[in-house]
Amino acid sequence: MGLAGCAPAATTEAETSAAENTEAVVEVLPTLTEGKLTIGTGLPAYEPWVVGDAPESGEGFEAAVAYAVAEQLGFAPEDVIWVRTTFDEAIAPGAKTFDFNLQQYSITEERKAAIDFSSPYYYTAQTVITVAGSAAAEAKSLADLQGLLIGAATGTTSFKSIEEIIKPTAGAQAFNSNDDAKAALANGQVDAIVVDLPTAFYLTAVELDGGIILGQLEGAEAGDSFGLVLDKDSPLTEAVSAAVDALRENGKLAELEATWLADYAGAPVLK
Repeated sequence: MGLAGCAPAATTEAETSAAENTEAVVEVLPTLTEGKLTIGTGLPAYEPWVVGDAPESGEGFEAAVAYAVAEQLGFAPEDVIWVRTTFDEAIAPGAKTFDFNLQQYSITEERKAAIDFSSPYYYTAQTVITVAGSAAAEAKSLADLQGLLIGAATGTTSFKSIEEIIKPTAGAQAFNSNDDAKAALANGQVDAIVVDLPTAFYLTAVELDGGIILGQLEGAEAGDSFGLVLDKDSPLTEAVSAAVDALRENGKLAELEATWLADYAGAPVLK
């Protein structure tokens, strides 16, 4: 009887302690807004990364990763605030409007000079896409692409891949965003564009009339690593990286990848 009477009290104390610990995590982290986690993403945010350009829904790989990281840090879904930035704005030096940002940022040493990255949450490859009727539609190799107009969002690994791997005669054609590059391809201003593999599958299947995946880039097939972007020397970097690492170790990242990216894998390699 004595033991039975004590059991509920012990459970209550344990639950109270756990709740206090969770609250402590939120209070200790020096976020932009006390008790809240501000997360940045692009405008627009494409599928399969964000479904319906609505990251607050938690649907889409990056939206789901963001909420998983938030939970790991001790934040409830209602304590997450979303803001929008351009791709370049988020990785430029200077004060940030977010605690971390995710919109398929490849981790590079050059970018690390101005910002912090978390541990990688995804690995992908750079992919060339075009549309039916384009001069690139029948391209089977890098040599077939070199005399054509190939574009990508400026400042991205995709853009760098054009310069370093395809090496087109006219140089890489620069656009402010993937959205602008897609529009240029649809309008015939360029013959092909380069994006990451999941985005390539989505654009060619949904956004582009007669979209075609030509293939992954030779030398880039091992994939880029995507990381969460934080302010340079952010006091949150260590905690956010630890959260990503925990999600990888406990299988959550693999689960989310299987849920949201299972249909976006596999493409020939251009040589």
